[in-house]
Amino acid sequence: MRWVGIAQRSLDLMIAYSLKRETRGKRLADHQTIQNFIADSVAEIEAFRLMTLKAAWLMDNGQEAKKEISIIKFFGANVLHRAIDRAIQVHGALGVSGDTPLEGFYREARTARIYDGPDEVHRMVVARSMIKEFEQNQKEQINARYL
Repeated sequence: MRWVGIAQRSLDLMIAYSLKRETRGKRLADHQTIQNFIADSVAEIEAFRLMTLKAAWLMDNGQEAKKEISIIKFFGANVLHRAIDRAIQVHGALGVSGDTPLEGFYREARTARIYDGPDEVHRMVVARSMIKEFEQNQKEQINARYL
């Protein structure tokens, strides 16, 4: 859940820099591509945050959250990576220097897709869970029709 904070911090850095950096007589923030970067990051981070809150709520209420946690691990790691990548793009060479935290965030984001288990494993967990749930619902519907 630390990833939500790092993604948000990257977004904040991107917005702040886009407001002060000018090119071709306009702030970066006034360019449509930068606005798209900001909007995409906002939407993805919000979805990531809500997924995280749902998983926490399920666990707090004694319910199973294995599927939700796996979704967060692959979806969240990718949101984190994209948010940082966009922020680096807006910062240009400054973004990959040691002058901002973005360079370190980026390194951490890439490894996050491995050390918490590869994305592919988490996708498999989610898919198997959904298939099992679907099959169970199908059996219940068939039994309800004929009983």
